[in-house]
Amino acid sequence: MSARSFSSAALLIVLLLATLAAPLHAATRAWLDRDQVDVGMPVTLNIETDQLTAGPDYTPLRADFGLSAQRSSRQLQAVNGTMSTRNRFAVVLTPRATGVLTVPALQVGSERTAPIRLTVTEGAATAAATPARGDEPVFVETRVDDTQPYVQQSVGVVVRLYYATQLAAGALELDAPAGASLQQVGDDGNSVQNVNGRPYNVAERRYLLVPERSGTLVLPGARFSGRAVGGFFDDYFGRGNGELSARSAATTLQVRPQPDQAPQPWLPLRDLQLRYVATPQRAVAGEAVQVVVEATASGATRAQFPDLLLPPVSGAQVFPEPPQYDERFVDGSPQLKMTRRFSLVPNQAGTLQVAGPRVDWWDVRAGAPRSATLPDLRLEVAAGSGAFAAPAAPAPGAAVAPTAPGAQEQAVARAPGPWRIVAGVLAVLWLATLAVTAWLWRRRPRGAYRAPGPLPSGEAGTPVHRPSVADLRRALDQGGLDEVAQCLCAMAGVRELDEVVARLASAPQREAIAAMQRARWAGEGDVVQARQRLREAFRQGPQWRHATARTPPELPPLYPDSGPPGR
Repeated sequence: MSARSFSSAALLIVLLLATLAAPLHAATRAWLDRDQVDVGMPVTLNIETDQLTAGPDYTPLRADFGLSAQRSSRQLQAVNGTMSTRNRFAVVLTPRATGVLTVPALQVGSERTAPIRLTVTEGAATAAATPARGDEPVFVETRVDDTQPYVQQSVGVVVRLYYATQLAAGALELDAPAGASLQQVGDDGNSVQNVNGRPYNVAERRYLLVPERSGTLVLPGARFSGRAVGGFFDDYFGRGNGELSARSAATTLQVRPQPDQAPQPWLPLRDLQLRYVATPQRAVAGEAVQVVVEATASGATRAQFPDLLLPPVSGAQVFPEPPQYDERFVDGSPQLKMTRRFSLVPNQAGTLQVAGPRVDWWDVRAGAPRSATLPDLRLEVAAGSGAFAAPAAPAPGAAVAPTAPGAQEQAVARAPGPWRIVAGVLAVLWLATLAVTAWLWRRRPRGAYRAPGPLPSGEAGTPVHRPSVADLRRALDQGGLDEVAQCLCAMAGVRELDEVVARLASAPQREAIAAMQRARWAGEGDVVQARQRLREAFRQGPQWRHATARTPPELPPLYPDSGPPGR
């Protein structure tokens, strides 16, 4: 081998050994973009390594710092004609406390970084939250709708992020203060505004703050940390890192205690309006009508607002439906709209008086108690069918037509002369009508239904008439519940409805009678529903336990599901 060939081979071996030994001397280092920062303000931790397949483990940082905007890049460098590749990692840290903090050593592949000291102070936190002049690339502002709220009052908080550059990444944060709850409401909004002649994109985020105790309450400033578009390429070519950060000023609130004269339940609001969305113009006994009420409360949430109810209505049943809610932010304050529908079922004909709803609340602006009310409703109820055909009972103190014996004659005697003759004629016609009605009643067919009072006790061998299934059908369709009860007693040949229940073999029929009794006497349940339940249970007629209580020969179904049966 010549000397020239030997020199070339030796040089090749040296270069190969240098290449193989390079990873053994890998350099990994870490540094901060600043060594002093205000509490809550971000600082960037940079890590650089020539280990091309290794990345840092950030887990030890989470004890003292909040992490955001993580990124990585790869750099190519030429030194004396030699190309080298290095990986760079960056993460934005937000200190959680003041004092001298230590950024711990981090594991990067087979190596570890050195610990770094960071001084966190309080003094310049407010200086970073100066009013915007229009020359900053990004700034943040925080606004509250009331700086002197009452305890448990809903306070609207709006945080706006202004940025004049395109963002590649970022985080906007607002911490809850001690002694209050804070929750984000709704989705972020976006708009464009001019500040001192410079256009800014604006991201708006809304919060709901509820103080839990009275006294001084400090709401920390909202903070933003992010990275502008283009920072990646600048960082790649060594022209900066594109980091952005901003912080709004802290807000001090003076929370007032609940006043002694405040109405209960405690409801602090900025405003409250009630209105009728729908009211009935007329009503029929036994038929439901709708009353719809709407409440609009400024400064309240769904969880704070009490149930909206109608006062009890004499002479009607009230069935409230579940309320509907609509929550939104209006001019930086929470606003709630509640809509509730009530179904009213009058029990009888006559005049129905419905008292308007009332909600007591506290006016936080005036510092005084308020009441929101709606006017009463007056409905004329027409007579219904069946059990609802009877007119309303006369009110106490109202004039009542004389019905006692001799009262009609006294009224005639007190009437003026010409009207005495008319009254006498009417009395004669009334007596004649009674006589004709009694004669027709005695002449009715024997199969017709009679609504008996006490069960007649015929003589020995004299058959006692019992109503048929057709009679029961007529009672259910046209009569009241009392007539239905009398018809069932007569069909069973007993005097009490409890005895009817004891003789029935069908459980649904016994339950339907129990529902009818609750609607008649206990005021529980709907009369219309009780009647419908009786129709369904007695569709084929009563089903008796014993042969002694039998219905007449079988008839077509009482209430068939389809049309009339074919012949």
